[in-house]
Amino acid sequence: MLDSLLESLRVISVPTKTNFRSVQYREFALFEGANGWGEFSPFLEYGPSECVPWLVSGIEAALVSPPKAIRSEIEINATLPAVDSHAEIGRILSWFSGCKTVKIKVGNELRQDLARIAAVREILPDAKIRIDVNGSWSVPDAIHSLRAIHADGAIEYVEQPCATIEELRELKKRLEIPVLIAGDEVVRKSRNPLTIDLTGAIDILMLKVAPLGGIKKSLEVARVHGLPVVVSSALDSAVGISYGLHLAASLPHLDYACGLGTGALLSGDVGYLPINDGKISIQMITPEISTLSRFEASSDRLSWWQQRIRQTWKAGAAEWVAAEGWQW
Repeated sequence: MLDSLLESLRVISVPTKTNFRSVQYREFALFEGANGWGEFSPFLEYGPSECVPWLVSGIEAALVSPPKAIRSEIEINATLPAVDSHAEIGRILSWFSGCKTVKIKVGNELRQDLARIAAVREILPDAKIRIDVNGSWSVPDAIHSLRAIHADGAIEYVEQPCATIEELRELKKRLEIPVLIAGDEVVRKSRNPLTIDLTGAIDILMLKVAPLGGIKKSLEVARVHGLPVVVSSALDSAVGISYGLHLAASLPHLDYACGLGTGALLSGDVGYLPINDGKISIQMITPEISTLSRFEASSDRLSWWQQRIRQTWKAGAAEWVAAEGWQW
């Protein structure tokens, strides 16, 4: 299987339109199997073991038909990076046509966070606001910041305000304002997302199909924990986003807008997933040859990704794929 995967491998490098999590370009490793195209695009700093579920997810996408969809389109949120210029905030929000929910990156400096949130409220006064902290607050910082943010207006939820389960439990006990807590990294970076005890720690479960190991595993995680879910992306290409859309389309309950519009933050893509009235339609993506050629990475980067895939395969992906019984 590994040889067949590497034979079809294409690596592209796409600049972002704005600095997102200190990422100014994204590299995507794409490959084609019997069911279509899969994507392997963990962030460059991730080691082989952490990359295993990302590779398994891409292989699943390439080989296995997604489950039956029970909805044909998915409502999405706009995603606002940690930018401070009012004009820049307005420009970025304009990329997310018709979105009624905005996820705002916060957590660096409270004064700037409050100004960023206020700017969004001014530009989109009817939008729901959710904030993403990426685990950067201590419990006291979270209490102080959330009180200040809540004083200026309700938020839908705060995503990963603190890094650990223990901190999130403490925060929920001490937080005396009605703010829901969503868990992201605390789930997908755990040793086993199925067995982690989330009791008293979070109210909403973030599902990212690639870091969790594909649709099958993501659905199992959702079923085991029994919490409301939000499906989100990891700044994927259209290939990876389409797989997240299929996950969202197959969930029995989907009460929140999903973070699957991050393709709007890229300067180009391998396929077209337009945002219409704040929603994206479910579809499979076959990369456009012209785009693959336009953004094709250097031969050195292709070799680097080939080696990364081999290392990830040996680190546990081979065993996982064998257990699933998938054949190329």
